[in-house]
Amino acid sequence: MTSEITLFVNPTAGRGRGAHAAQPAASALRDAGFSVRTVLGEDADDALRRAREAVAAGTGALIAVGGDGMMSLALQAVAGTLTPLGVVAVGTGNDFARALGMPIRDPAAAGRLAAEALKGGALREIDLGRVGERWFGSVLASGFDSRVNDRGNRMRWVGGRFKYDLAILAELAAFKPITYRMSLDGGPFREIEATLIAVGNGSTYGGGMRICADAVMDDGLFDVTVVGDCSRATLLKVFPKVYKGTHLGHPVVTVHRVSSVALEAVGVTAYADGEPLGALPLTATCVPGAVRVLGARSTTGD
Repeated sequence: MTSEITLFVNPTAGRGRGAHAAQPAASALRDAGFSVRTVLGEDADDALRRAREAVAAGTGALIAVGGDGMMSLALQAVAGTLTPLGVVAVGTGNDFARALGMPIRDPAAAGRLAAEALKGGALREIDLGRVGERWFGSVLASGFDSRVNDRGNRMRWVGGRFKYDLAILAELAAFKPITYRMSLDGGPFREIEATLIAVGNGSTYGGGMRICADAVMDDGLFDVTVVGDCSRATLLKVFPKVYKGTHLGHPVVTVHRVSSVALEAVGVTAYADGEPLGALPLTATCVPGAVRVLGARSTTGD
């Protein structure tokens, strides 16, 4: 393995933590004897182009520094290749790192872990979801949760977590069940009324909300969590349980373990790894062993 590795940095992640985190992570890697070059980019498209160029040129690893958005961008560059991915999680949500048992907001520790994994060959192959040409590592969200994201993104006048709390309240006020058509593993479509449908390769989204609590990242299957048709009062009872994953035991919630799922609904935007994916319809496929992650915890569940 080449001793030159690439640090893929989002300087704006976590209100500027990305730029600060790159320095201790790079120092840890250099102290371990690696040559480190940094890839930034004028925007997301430019950064991705540069990351893909580094992968094509044979970099020893792509070490992503930032939040889930940056991890998502890095996945587009390394998925389906032999180039391992390192994770320095310093964003707001960090769900991808959390599911893999990686250090969170500790860039020096994450840098040391990546260096040790590179030297010792400690790689974990994990699955990824794929929609068209787009890869995702954690959860694809559609329905009530994605509408909260839509509304939150429109709230330019307020920032931080408070913005999404307000968006949840606003969406609750306007809440109506959504008519979906869903097909599992290429089977026939069936029409269902649901509050949301989440497709989990990983277990969490939104900074630790365990929407697909039992999802395993290397079993070749999605956990598709369906929160069915329920009243506003029931949703208010069920939704807080998502933080501990105890919502899965509620009668209104069902989980399907499948390798692919097709979803159709009118007026619903899907988000994958917290980033807008586009309007339904879509088909998501679980691709086993699509990426190799440095130093990820290897367990039977995440």
